Amino acid sequence: MSVAANLYQTYRRPDVVKALADKIRQRAAQLSEPLYIMEVCGGHTHTIMKYGLKQLLPESLSFVHGPGCPVCVMPKERIDHAIALAQLPDVMLVCLGDMIRVPGSRLSLAQCRAEGGHVVPIYDPMDVLKIAKENPSKQVVYFAIGFETTTPMTAVLADLAERQQINNLYFHINHVLVPPAMNAVMADKRTPVNAFIGPSHVSAVTGSHIYQPIVEQHQVPVVVAGFEPVDVLESVLMLVEQALSHQATLETQYSRVVTSAGNTAAQAFVDNVFAVRDTFAWRGLGNIPHSALQLRDAYAHRDAELRFAAHLPHDHQDDHKACRCGDILRGLATPPDCKVFGRACKPTRPMGSCMVSSEGACNAYYRYGAIESVSLTGGNENE
Repeated sequence: MSVAANLYQTYRRPDVVKALADKIRQRAAQLSEPLYIMEVCGGHTHTIMKYGLKQLLPESLSFVHGPGCPVCVMPKERIDHAIALAQLPDVMLVCLGDMIRVPGSRLSLAQCRAEGGHVVPIYDPMDVLKIAKENPSKQVVYFAIGFETTTPMTAVLADLAERQQINNLYFHINHVLVPPAMNAVMADKRTPVNAFIGPSHVSAVTGSHIYQPIVEQHQVPVVVAGFEPVDVLESVLMLVEQALSHQATLETQYSRVVTSAGNTAAQAFVDNVFAVRDTFAWRGLGNIPHSALQLRDAYAHRDAELRFAAHLPHDHQDDHKACRCGDILRGLATPPDCKVFGRACKPTRPMGSCMVSSEGACNAYYRYGAIESVSLTGGNENE
């Protein structure tokens, strides 16, 4: 067994999981009110569902799924931008593979491609540079998405495009920020959320300190967790202990990776290329001030929203009336609450973005929802 595989198994040991679950049930029995824990990141949602962690918790503890899936929170009008660009005769629209099946107001990028649109799905963002170099007669637009985790890569691409004078490469920027979304969740008076499991990879870049204002403003505890079953359950136990001591503090369970300061070199690089937008529309959460990024003036000549402004639609598009993806992203519903979940809406025929993405809550429920638990020491047929 490799060192990496051995490390993973350490955080999947059934005996440790069972001991943690027993301890959580013991301590949670002393809670005076239920604990509604929002796991912000879609990766945590998949861990919870894959390993049956929901079934290990007492009724006084509930997981609430959050908006930490970059594909899921992308509103239809941004997809419509990508489709409009792909339909221009001299444009190649390059996007990450997860984006290609997300429904726009009329089409997905996959359907646009089938109708003749020039859509190029990739899995390595560095391929964007190669594609632009190999197609000098085309205007190549990279549809960049993601939270703070993937933003440094886009910053590197923009910087390399400048240094290498790749003058036919443009960027449609859809990078969004986690803390404003968490604030939006807490600002909704309907939310049941009274504790957070903070993202892993985002925090490795930004540092855990970005959640301190949320803790102080909303008096809600935040524990930054790793992705493995032991990580998640340790974080739940830490949140239970905070609730029992009537505290609301910021803690880091994932200390083997996450520090308070984060990756300061990556942060500086991002700050050199990007500025914060005044506002940005999120699927399900609406317009959130200062929640997304845009290229700074020094890179504005590569901004596809400016370069192709005359070709981009600006109408707001609501989700399908039967789709509850927006409520799920706000933590106000779970996938089984949606009437079309698993019926009219499936991964092969998604009606909403929560079913499309590999990090979406609906995708996780569809993939693992019927499984009471999955082996903690091995894979399963769905992997």
